Amino acid sequence: MALRQSLSRLRAERGWSYDRLAARSGLSRRTLIEIEQGRTIGTLGTWHALAHAFSVPLGELLDPLCTGHEPPRSER
Repeated sequence: MALRQSLSRLRAERGWSYDRLAARSGLSRRTLIEIEQGRTIGTLGTWHALAHAFSVPLGELLDPLCTGHEPPRSER
């Protein structure tokens, strides 16, 4: 859920349509719609293309996945 909200927020901040983001990212309009509607999460390659389209680090897009999660504890 956090990833699709991140995508939606970035697209809205720039005032980009799905068609414009598709052209900038090389992804299909349908893929973008499906991600924003939560039907798919996309691949790492998808998010890499989106990071380039938005000119943001990939980690910035993926950061919402880590918000509120603790790293696994190492077994000793």
